[in-house]
Amino acid sequence: MPVTQAQFTLTLGTAIRIVAPDTMPHEVTLHHMNKSSNEYIFVGNSEVSTANGIHIDPGGTLALTLQPNDDLWAVSDPSGLEVGVVDIRKTR
Repeated sequence: MPVTQAQFTLTLGTAIRIVAPDTMPHEVTLHHMNKSSNEYIFVGNSEVSTANGIHIDPGGTLALTLQPNDDLWAVSDPSGLEVGVVDIRKTR
């Protein structure tokens, strides 16, 4: 099972793809790298925003299982927040 890790600096208002799709299900763990209060990361599809995404609290972690062909996008409020991503992909 290939494991990849990455870190992304996010912006307010422009969604950034943080996990690319795969042909197999994969486990993704996200971590809000900043610890300042009232600064949130929001995740969802390519149209994610601060109004419709699931938020990650400062210093928080979120684990998800993505299905084949699913990808994940993120924005932050304020701009400049960082999200760490660990992506464990299954092989056939």
